[in-house]
Amino acid sequence: MKTSPSQKIKIGLFTVVGILVFVAAIFLIGSKKSLFNSTFNVYGIFNNVSGLQVGNNVRFAGINVGVVDAITIVNDSSVRVDLTLNTSVKKFIKTDSKMSIGSDGLMGDKLVTVAPGGVTSTQEVNNGDKLLAVNPLDADRVIKKLTGIADNAGTLIQNLSDITGKVNGGKGSLGRLLNDDKMANDLDATVRQAKTTMANVHTTTSTLNEDLTAAQHNFLLKGYFNKKKKAEKAKQDSIKKAQGQQTGTATGQDKK
Repeated sequence: MKTSPSQKIKIGLFTVVGILVFVAAIFLIGSKKSLFNSTFNVYGIFNNVSGLQVGNNVRFAGINVGVVDAITIVNDSSVRVDLTLNTSVKKFIKTDSKMSIGSDGLMGDKLVTVAPGGVTSTQEVNNGDKLLAVNPLDADRVIKKLTGIADNAGTLIQNLSDITGKVNGGKGSLGRLLNDDKMANDLDATVRQAKTTMANVHTTTSTLNEDLTAAQHNFLLKGYFNKKKKAEKAKQDSIKKAQGQQTGTATGQDKK
């Protein structure tokens, strides 16, 4: 079967377009992964990379400046993460810069964020230097704790709902008090009676004090009260005298 000139043109155009798309894809991917830029490397040691993968972006000041080049397990508690960064940001990254693992949005891919540094050192980072790594938050532990709190809150809400239901249904002392008018009235009457009793007690106490004062001035009982006062005074004088003797004895012993 012979191929017509128009078919040859179509095949040629399709081939050219395919090649252009392929080249554009290579340049696009290469630009995104910093394959055609001048780069340098740094690394950090993490306890946990939280799902970070090779090829994930590296951001500096919110801008993609490199990619994760390699992730290597050093030992059972250390993971080395190597970064390839564009040389254009090298002058902004200091030896005290920190690298941390975050997310691209709430549910996005993991990425590495590099902080500029310059707090304790103004020296520019060199190729192959180690940066301080800030370990990511353990999401599983946080989720577990939040789940426990949610379960406890659910139990508490259920208990409060049961108590409210019982109170509204008139069950228990509080429920009967809130729903039974007679019981509430009886309690109110008891409180009023207690207030009246206390007022009577205060009145009686005042009356007794007045009667006692009057009795002290009565000529028939005046002698009795005077005798009690003298006895009390003699008791106080005796105590003071004993204390004075003890003081004198102690002073004499100190002089010896």
